[in-house]
Amino acid sequence: MARDFRRAADAVAAQIAAGRLRPGDRLPTQRAFARRHGIADSTASRVYAELARRGLVTGEVGRGTFVRAAAPAADPALAEPTAARVDLELNYPVAAGQSELLGAGLARLARPDVLAAALRPSGAAGTAAAREAVAGLLTSAGWAPDPDGVLFAGNGRQAIASALAALVRPGGRLGVEALTYPVVKAVAARLGITPVPLECDGEGLLPGALLAAHRAAPLGGVYVQPTLHNPLGVTMPDPRRAELAAALRETGLTAVEDAVWSFLREDAPPPLAAYAPERVILVDSTSKRLAPGLTVGFAVTPPALTAAVTAALRSGGWAGAGYALAAVTGWLTDGTATAIAAAKRADARHRQRIAAEALAGLTTTSGPGSYFRWWELPAPWRADTFVAAAARLGIAVTPAASFVVGPHRTPSAVRLGLASPPPAVLGRTLTTLADLARTGPDGVAPE
Repeated sequence: MARDFRRAADAVAAQIAAGRLRPGDRLPTQRAFARRHGIADSTASRVYAELARRGLVTGEVGRGTFVRAAAPAADPALAEPTAARVDLELNYPVAAGQSELLGAGLARLARPDVLAAALRPSGAAGTAAAREAVAGLLTSAGWAPDPDGVLFAGNGRQAIASALAALVRPGGRLGVEALTYPVVKAVAARLGITPVPLECDGEGLLPGALLAAHRAAPLGGVYVQPTLHNPLGVTMPDPRRAELAAALRETGLTAVEDAVWSFLREDAPPPLAAYAPERVILVDSTSKRLAPGLTVGFAVTPPALTAAVTAALRSGGWAGAGYALAAVTGWLTDGTATAIAAAKRADARHRQRIAAEALAGLTTTSGPGSYFRWWELPAPWRADTFVAAAARLGIAVTPAASFVVGPHRTPSAVRLGLASPPPAVLGRTLTTLADLARTGPDGVAPE
């Protein structure tokens, strides 16, 4: 009898593995399964229990038994997928219980009338409800965006690309922080734009560096991360933001403000857009706030640039999809996004405490609430050799070269993404890396 129920479970598992039964498919009732396979009801019950034990199905009271989604693969954010056992490159935070919260919101879209509306084409301007929801989401002390200036992209990267395309012509120059988000470098290359590194200090981009670069050869725009900078994790203070806004007005330049991580710092100053609303396009998305699999990007534009950014979204095919927009609008208005963001803020603080303890005595930079840690490696380590040594231990980290702009010297540093591993695994992994750093490259045996 044991062989019979396990054989039946193996057959169902094979159908799931082959894709004939897909995530979300409902299995027949246990009684129907028993009749179909000529087994007793009690044996069918044991089959379903065995499938649940293997993590292949889940039972929902009153609804039935459903095929579960497979566990996600660990794909690094800045490279091709690797076989790393612990990935400190990938940095998409997941709050406990967020799938249940998001799933409840998606249930609304199952109604035929609501689904029909969500499946209609959606332009860059989205819907009035979506614009109001995003304006409310981004409102902070000192700044309330105009809903009419909110445009939608498929994700944050597309929002950035559309803003850059609207500001800088092919062959033009874009000012960026000397260490910057790697995707911006890739987007600039695709658009035929040259990134120009601008000097920064512990408070972020130096306004004087922006003025000097623009005097040397005109810039077409600026890309900046004032809150929880990637990779450094630092936040630009209020006086520096005011100085940068003054520099934008003096030069007539427009900045693209990347606010994707800003939801983690409720105590941060108002966005740069609050200091120079006519000189800033603020971009954000739901990929970090909610989840990367169903995301929407936002671009809050000054009135003079709304048409240009809209045209870039249309020509690039980057406008947000109606279904994702409808889902996100619901999550923003029913409190789901607020609850998940609060959970992620608490999680980020917890992970920073873990990192501070594991890396004590080493030279690292970050900020409260950041999911990043920038690590200046002790001599004689170089970033490339440290990354290779960490990979041999089954740990993926991101070298400084991924963030450096231009031909300048690459620091001996790595970025640690703290969001992905479970906290206990994160602590052990960071302790392993700290031990590796203290051992030095000469103490690592070659393969």
